[in-house]
Parts: sequence; structure tokens; C-alpha cells
Amino acid sequence: MKIKDVEAIVLKSSQAYAAPSGAEESHGVGYMLVIKVTTDSGLVGYSDVETQPHVAKAAIDAPAGGAGMIDGLRQALIGEDPFEVERLWYKMYKCSVYYGRRGAAIQALSGVDNCLWSIIGQAVKQPIYKLLGAHRRSKVRAYASTLFRPTPEAMAEACRGYIEQGFSAVKFGWGIFGEDPKLDVELVRAAREALGPDRDLLIDPGWRVERTAEESIRMVRSIEQFRPFFVEDCMPPEDYDGYAKLADAVETPIAAGEQEGTHWAFRHLIERGRIDIVQPDLTRCGGLTTARRIAHMVEDYNIGLIPHAWSSDILTATTLQFLAYIKKAYFIEFNVSTGEISRQLAKNAIAMKDGYVEIPDLPGTGIEVDETVLEKYRVL
Repeated sequence: MKIKDVEAIVLKSSQAYAAPSGAEESHGVGYMLVIKVTTDSGLVGYSDVETQPHVAKAAIDAPAGGAGMIDGLRQALIGEDPFEVERLWYKMYKCSVYYGRRGAAIQALSGVDNCLWSIIGQAVKQPIYKLLGAHRRSKVRAYASTLFRPTPEAMAEACRGYIEQGFSAVKFGWGIFGEDPKLDVELVRAAREALGPDRDLLIDPGWRVERTAEESIRMVRSIEQFRPFFVEDCMPPEDYDGYAKLADAVETPIAAGEQEGTHWAFRHLIERGRIDIVQPDLTRCGGLTTARRIAHMVEDYNIGLIPHAWSSDILTATTLQFLAYIKKAYFIEFNVSTGEISRQLAKNAIAMKDGYVEIPDLPGTGIEVDETVLEKYRVL
């Protein structure tokens, strides 16, 4: 079996990537990249990639430059055996090394890598977790992943809605948080009171509001009384020393890593940033090939791992396969946005029941991508 084609498909929603001005749910992504890898045997692998899709598409579609280090990813893969997934990871890394190494090139590489794992699973008629080497669980607890609402009353209303849907954990992120420290406390207080003492509350302050390490420490301490399960990504991803100061100064676990790419970067984040929980996104970190190495690293350092997985059912399904494999799985991030392309790409959509999401046991990722939806929202 050989790789016949690698296609980068850009989707566009009719709604812009933005939070509503009121208390409604997020719109979700405005654009999305879906990678489609086709083999000469007819097997096809899909992956979405949460990135700037036009930039990542260019990294895939670019022609070969002749030197083997400034080539498009597609050129590096045509005619190759998808089973040689680790060799192909390094081939893609080397062919993009002069313009990549991190960022959009690694994100495009991540999507291709996920596609290859899906193809292998389909070829041997096994779910990806069997290929990774373990089936440790059949379901994972879900947290509703949403944005901060503008008022305490809206926060409480949102929490009640998620409880009615069956969630036992909710993560609020970004939005208005950070504009007024006093309001921040009241928003988190309202969420905790509405969720009650036995449900988990997760906080993503975002780093759109610039914070020093000392400011981050004050912010986390101001909401520690509400027992957040973790506080994530409250400073720029390059501020490793700041994260170390924060993690050492507070009792609340500190999480980070959704922007990181490659296992080398995660080692740096763990060793220098001293965070408590790493959050690799399988469409940014380097794909499943890298994620497995990160899982081993997490075991060595005895810290937590909760993947970031916000874009669509394709990423959710791939992440569930990874969560079936790792030794300890806390949550699956469940995108509750109203976006058209967030939850429509799979014919057998991922669903949450009684606070948990079942891990598909079908070959590959376990979902079937709906080509009609791809064509409906495709713009490139």
C-alpha cells in the first residue's frame, strides 16, 4: 500500500470565530483545515488541524525545493508506505526544517501523522489504541469546554444548562476574564456555587491579557478558594520561567501546552516550566507519533496529561483513541460551541452520556467523515 495523495481542505463556517456579545454559547471556529490522505488501496485517513488553515495548506501543497529541507509535505509523502509512520514523521520534519520546526508546519505535519495512524488502523481492522499498545478504558469523563460569560448571573445560568445536559465538569475560558480582577472572582464564584461542591470547575484565563508571573500568582490565589481542578495557559507559552514561578507559588495545579509542538518542546515545558499538567493538542504537538512520546515523558516525570481537543469530532475521536492508551485519563475536552463545522463532520457524531464519552472501538479513529459536509463548507 502506497500513499497516493495528500489533500489540504479549507472549510469556512457562515459564522465568524468569535464569542457572542451576550451570554450565549460560542460560535466555534470560523475556518478549519481538514487533511485527507488517500492510498492506492482506497483507504483514506482524515484529520482536522486547529491552525490558520491557509498557511498550513501552503506547507502541504508547496512544491519540492530540491534540497530536501524546504519541501512541501505532500511531495515528501507521495509513493510512501503509510505503515512507516515514524520514518515519515522525520521525513516531513526534515523536509520542512528550514521554514518549520514549530508552528504551522508542525501543525500540518500533525494532521498528516494522525491520518496515517487512521489508515493503519483501517488496514489491520483495529482501533488506533491497539496500535499504540494499550486499551485501558472504554469511556472518559467529559468536561464542557466553553467561554466565560459576562456576568455572574450568566455564568450560573450556563452552569445549570451544562448540568442538565449531564456534564459533571465545566471549563470556562477567555472571554471577558482578565479585564477586571474583582469581576473575575465573582464570575468564578458564581460558577462554583452553581456547579456545587461535587462537580469539577476548570479555568482557562487565556493570555490575551498580558500578565507577569507575579500577576498570575495573584490571579490564581484570588480564585483558589473555589477549588479549580486546574488553571491553564495564563501566560504566553514561551514564558517557561514564569510558569515555574507560578507553579511553585500556588496550590492549584497549573496546566499548559496546547500551543507546543514536538516532544522536544514538551520536555522543555516540563523541565523548565515545572507545570503540573501537560495539554498536547494532537493537531499541533506532532500528531499521535509525538503524543505517544509525550505520554512516556509524563510517566517519567509523574505529572498529569489532559489533551487539548476543541475543534471537531475528528480531533475528539482521535484524542479518545489516545486517552484509551495512556495510563491515567482525567477528561476529554468536549466542544459545546454552536459552530456549524465543529460537530457535523462525522456521520457517527461523538456524543456525551451521563458525563462520559465512549471510546469508539471501530477501525482507525472509529468515526466516518461525512464528505457531503466537507463539500458544503469547502472554500479551497
